[in-house]
Formats: sequence, structure tokens, C-alpha cells
Amino acid sequence: MSPSVPLQEMIRAIRSARTQCEERGVIQRECASIRAQFRQADNGGRSHNLAKLLYVHMLGYPAHFGQMECVRMIASPRYSEKRVGYLGAMMLLDEKQDASLLITNSIKNDLSHSNQYVQSLALCTLACMGSAEMCRDLAPEIDRLLRASNSYIKKKAALCAVHIVRKVQDLGELFAPAARSLLAEKNHGVLHGAVVLITELCERNPETLAHFRKTVPDLVHIMKGLVISGYSPEHDVAGISDPFLQVRILRLLRILGHNNETASDAMNDLLAQVQSTNTDSTKTVGNAVLYETVLTVLDIKSESGLRVLAVNILGRFLLNNDRNIRYIAMTSLQKIVGTDHNAVQRHRGTIVDCLKDQDASVNRALELSLALVSASNIRSMMKELLLFLTSCPPELRAHAASGIFNLCAWGDVRDETVPNLIQLITNASELHCYTVHKLYRALLTDISQQSLVQVACWCIGEYGDLLLRGECQETEPVQVTEDNVLDALETVLQSHMSSPATRAFALTATMKLSTRITDNVDRIRSIVSIYGSCIDVELQQRAVEYNALFKKYDHMRAAVLERMPVIEKSSGHSNGEPAGETVKEFQPAKLKQGEPLLPQQPVNQVIVTLKHLTDDLGNALYNPASLYLTSRPKHCEVRLWAVLPVVNMVSRVLRDNR
Repeated sequence: MSPSVPLQEMIRAIRSARTQCEERGVIQRECASIRAQFRQADNGGRSHNLAKLLYVHMLGYPAHFGQMECVRMIASPRYSEKRVGYLGAMMLLDEKQDASLLITNSIKNDLSHSNQYVQSLALCTLACMGSAEMCRDLAPEIDRLLRASNSYIKKKAALCAVHIVRKVQDLGELFAPAARSLLAEKNHGVLHGAVVLITELCERNPETLAHFRKTVPDLVHIMKGLVISGYSPEHDVAGISDPFLQVRILRLLRILGHNNETASDAMNDLLAQVQSTNTDSTKTVGNAVLYETVLTVLDIKSESGLRVLAVNILGRFLLNNDRNIRYIAMTSLQKIVGTDHNAVQRHRGTIVDCLKDQDASVNRALELSLALVSASNIRSMMKELLLFLTSCPPELRAHAASGIFNLCAWGDVRDETVPNLIQLITNASELHCYTVHKLYRALLTDISQQSLVQVACWCIGEYGDLLLRGECQETEPVQVTEDNVLDALETVLQSHMSSPATRAFALTATMKLSTRITDNVDRIRSIVSIYGSCIDVELQQRAVEYNALFKKYDHMRAAVLERMPVIEKSSGHSNGEPAGETVKEFQPAKLKQGEPLLPQQPVNQVIVTLKHLTDDLGNALYNPASLYLTSRPKHCEVRLWAVLPVVNMVSRVLRDNR
């Protein structure tokens, strides 16, 4: 290939290479030719050679040797060479290289050039790769161009000012007056640049944000003109006048109206007009404007009727065939379900239908469906969620099971949950240290949740030595002394909120600590002896027996109070469950003759495991309405946070059985 081949010929030769080795050979020969011609003092084809080198750079090959040629071509008086030189600078140079500083003076001279296209090249280059030093040196020139009479230059200068503000935040004050004056322009390009610049200034400076809140009426006026304007060939996109400018204005209004009632009131009428009139929601352009309008309504202090209308628009998005639109609708609904729960509830059926989608949006649909469960719809929602659990993707199965479990456990649970949870903790030996630390902190925070207090006392009695060591890797290290632990147990024993069963747990835990600590055995003996005359017969009997261990059978105390072995729940009945079943054993149901044979799915293991782990919560999973029965004897309250350790262990058991 000849060294002087045109760019098109070089491209053709590279594309015709059959192997990568052959391609490298073509590029190496051409680069050697370009390098040799760069060394020549009088080279008439400099722009031609640099253009070829830029193509080589686009293919991923080294082209750094052309950086100084870019600097020389930028300083050239010829526009054709300046154009290629500036393009090369934007591609081959960045602010970290010293060569970029060499073009600062050339950019400054070209910003004052009489030709608007030369000025445009300098503005684009500065906006693309200008360093903080270059921005400080050239910021006054950009501010001057923002006030120029040429709309083409003002548009470019506004976008260049955005880059300068991002690099040097302190220079924002310099551009604020000029940016506000640009809102009076009629040219859409200038308006677009001005809105982007004002948005950048408001996001970075609270004082500037307060200053530009005065421009809300101007922005509303511009936006209304775009909404009600007729057909304009220059700005029309799918029947909507300049949707790019509309979206930018809506984003700026969202920033200006956030946490400000006055600004929000000024834009409410406009937002209602955009949501209900001239925006075509059957095309992507119309959906983009509607979506930005909805985000603005939900983020400002808007009227309640306007927020309901915004939620209804998101509900319409859920019916769209475009999965991307459904995804962003569910993402937005998930953010507001806590504040506008009733409005989102109206679209519950559509949201549940989205659980059937076979894409990433099903995760959002699951989160949203779980958030919509309430006392009034728990029956129907549980049916839908359990149906989803039988067919959901494997990666969502554990999350879905945990979510259902949490919902079933948000109310009261039966006392049988305590031994079931204790069994779980006993069997998970690797979690003993983590569990006792977490439950000890929960005990210090609140002792009103009786079931939680019982489990916490049991764990402290069993694993008090692990608590005192303070060596748990999964929690923050906290130094716990023997007196701290005994103080916590005494608080439970003396509290009027503690039931007799809870006091029994606390007394037994105190006794067990006598073999796990060394310095406070006499204090434990004193605590136990106090309850030897307790009016509660159960507590009195325990105290008398423990006192006997201290006196007559002290030599047997360590053996009697040693750590409990792993609990094997392999016999007996619990809540009507047949004997012989364990957590780790799953017996597939026998099919009657004539029934269709279905493949056994892991979800069956999920439900069976949940049922065995905590019998009452398992029953609630199959009969959610039982959580709301009024006549329920011997119940004790345990809030959701008390059951969360069970959920974590469920996931661990599921992984072990998978």
C-alpha cells in the first residue's frame, strides 16, 4: 500500500484484512508512513494524515505520537486544519496530559475569532476536555460569549459553561446573571442550553437555587408555549413540539419546586395541563414527557388530586406493551407506595399481573406487590404471591419466600414460636455468636416483646461465654462485662411487663451463667435465693432447685448446666403435625391413581420448610386470615423485627437443602 493513499483506501485495506495479524501489519505500515510525514517541515497533507491517525485510534491502536501534531494544527490559520486539529485534541488529549495546556492560548485566541465556526470549535473542545486550570483561565471569555448577539455562539457557550461549573464549582456565580437573561431568548437551542446550565447551578449551590426560584413563572410561560403551540416543522418530533426542551424544563421545575410551597403552587396548573391534554401517550416521545411530568408532580409539594392523576398515568404505563416503560412505572410506584398507598392500591390488579413477566421487571413487581399487602387484601394477595412462588425464577425464590414469611409474621404469633426459634438457633452452630450478640442488644433496647425476651434470655444463658468474649466477626465489637449481662437479666426479672414464663427463662439463664462466668457467682447465688419465696409456684420451684444445686449438689452443677445439645425434632406432635418429620427431610406426597404427575419443584421445599420452622407462622402462611382472629388465647406480641432472625435462618436452611 502506498504511503500517500487516501483515507478511504486505508479503511478499505484494513477491512479487507482476513486476520488480525494482517490488519496489524497494514496499520503499522500506515502509522510508520504518517510518523515520517509528521517529521517533515513542509507537509501539505497534515490534516489528511491526522484524519487517518484518528481512524487508527478509533480501532484501538496507539496514536499518541499525533498529539503534538494536533497542537500545531490548532494554531494554524486555516479552518480545514483547525477543524481536524481540534477533533484530534478532543480524541487524543485529556486534562491529565501536559500537552493539553499547550492549546490554552490557541483556544483563547479562537474564542475571539471573527468566524463563528472557529469560535464553535474552540468552545466544543473546551467543553470536552478542559481541565480545571483551563476553565479558570477561560471562564471570563465564556461569560462574554454568553452575552453575544449570535444565537449559535450563545448555545455553544452555555453548554461550555456547564462543563466549567462541573469542573470548578466556585465559578457558578459568574454565569448566574447571564444564564437568567438567556431565558428571554426565542431560539430553542439557546433555551435548551440555558435550562441545562441553570439546572447545574441549582444542583450545586443552595443560594443559587433560591435565586432561580424567581424564574419559575418564566419557565412555566415557556413550557405553556410549547404545550399549546401548533405544528412547527423545525421543532416537531412525532407531533410534540421540542420534547427535549420540555423534558429539560420539567426537570428544572422539579428541582425548583422541591420542598418549596410557593414554587410548587406556581407550576401546579401547568403540570395538570401537561398530564391531561396535548401529550400523546401512544408514542415514546409522549411517554417521555408524561414520565418527567409525573416525576415532577411526585417530587414537589403538589395538590393531592394532581398526585392521584400522576399515579394513574403510571398505572397506564403498566398496561403498555413496552417492557421498559412498565419497568420505570413500577420503579416510580415503589418509591411512592409509602406516601400515596391508597392511590397505588387502585392499580393492585395490574401490578400483580406484572408478576407473570419473564424479564427483570418481575423483581420490581414482586417488591411492589409485597408492599401493597394490607389487612384488607391479605387473603387475595397471599393467593397471588403463593401462586407466583410456584413458578418464579430460581434467583427470586428465596426472596419471595422471605417476603411472604415477613407478611405472615407482622402481627401476633403463638407461644409455640419460641421453642421453634430456639430449635433453629441451636441447630445453626455457626450463628450462635452472632445471634446472642444481636438478641442481647435487642434485650437492652426493648423488653416489652415477651417472645423475643424469652429467646434472648435463653441464648444468653446458653451462649453467655460467647457474648462476654466479644469476638463476633459479623457484628461491631462491643465490650460486654459480666455485670452488664446480669443487670439485663435482673431487669427482666423485676419488670412488671415480664410474664411468669419470661421470668422463668430469665432465672434459668441467670443460673446457667454460673458455669460460664467466674467473678460473679456469689451475685448469681443471691439472685436465685431471692425467688425461693416467690409467690409464683413455678418460679419458686425453679429457685429452690437451683439453690439445692449450689448447696448439696455443687459438684454436679457444671454437668447439669452444660450447653444444650442439638435438638432433634424427630418424634411427637406439634400443632397437629404428624410424628417422624424433620426440617431436613421432605417426603413427596403420594399421588393417587389417575392424578397427573407433576415435577417436584424447590418451592415445595420452601413452603414445607417454613411450616416446620415455625408452626404457627406456617399455618398463617396457608391461612392468612387466621392472623386477624379476635379470640386467640395465650398469644404474645412479637413484631416483625423479632422474627427477622428466623427469616435469615430460613434462607440459610434453604441453601443447605438446595
